[in-house]
Amino acid sequence: MKHVAVIEGDDASPEAVRPTIEFIDSLNLGIDWVYPRVGETAEAEHGSPFPAASKKQIDAADTTFFGSTSGSSAAALMYLRWGKQTFANVRPAVYLPGARSPLADPQGIDLAIVRENLEDLYVRAEGDLETLSDPAPTGTTIRRSVKELGAGRYAIKVITEMGSERVIRFAFDLARSREGQRRVTVTSKYNMLPKTDGLFREIAYAVADDYPDIEFECFIVDDFACRLVREAQRFDVVVMPNLYGDILSDAAAGLIGGLGLAASGCYGESYAYFESAHGTAPDIAGQGIINPTANLLSACMMLEHLDLMEPAVRIRAAIATVYADGTDLTPDQGGNASTLEFCSAVRRHI
Repeated sequence: MKHVAVIEGDDASPEAVRPTIEFIDSLNLGIDWVYPRVGETAEAEHGSPFPAASKKQIDAADTTFFGSTSGSSAAALMYLRWGKQTFANVRPAVYLPGARSPLADPQGIDLAIVRENLEDLYVRAEGDLETLSDPAPTGTTIRRSVKELGAGRYAIKVITEMGSERVIRFAFDLARSREGQRRVTVTSKYNMLPKTDGLFREIAYAVADDYPDIEFECFIVDDFACRLVREAQRFDVVVMPNLYGDILSDAAAGLIGGLGLAASGCYGESYAYFESAHGTAPDIAGQGIINPTANLLSACMMLEHLDLMEPAVRIRAAIATVYADGTDLTPDQGGNASTLEFCSAVRRHI
């Protein structure tokens, strides 16, 4: 028996999470679902948006399936990320024929962006420039103290040796496990940020020496962004610091048809959780039309993590059949199907 904690999320998110769980449950895979109280409900009942009892349920579970949050369940998300040290955020971008891609020829796009998940500007060390102690840092381009620029604010970018090495090794191991091109691409802004992004690049070159069977390449991030749009099919596994990964994984999702198809898994040394990469879609909450594809594909990643490989393969194949048929697609993909109708169509093809 596998134990999975479920946090449904906010706004329209539960409308995609619930049918996904019902669908997986119908396959009788031996999964026990638990529902930790988080957010406003937990606040009303326990005086905390993330009470100790909910943390205990997550700790006891084999993994967590998370919806999208607009803030209500953010404390639980922060625990899953920083508390569990889930340092590698894997965001696949796989084109499904029939999906509404803006590209003339999206056939063959099958890449995975590995986003470092804990460092970079996301440590959120910010403040007012005037609070910096003297002597304040000197910018190598402005050649004077940053405090001399005037009133304003700063943010600290943090790239560590340990954080970089572990996520880059994760990317190389992922490339070894995929039936793809066995290539790892590293990208950062190392030309302008040689101390931080340059460190990420240096570590990548060192790690690449341990993987002679994997092709390795490195691009400046703006060059990579251009290449991603122009020749997405040539990429296999791409690893990058946190901020770039957050932005460019959304761009990659746009190439295959939008965030409604964007799955995500966050992996640490001893825990992993899974969530769609899209937001809570408050504009369509209550309408029953949110695209559940990202949730279903995230669930497939979760099943693989739980060593339930065969049903994950079957679900992905069924989703691909529904897209190829085109009859039961949700409005974001040019169809008229509801969330439940899409899920029903996938179930018919299992």
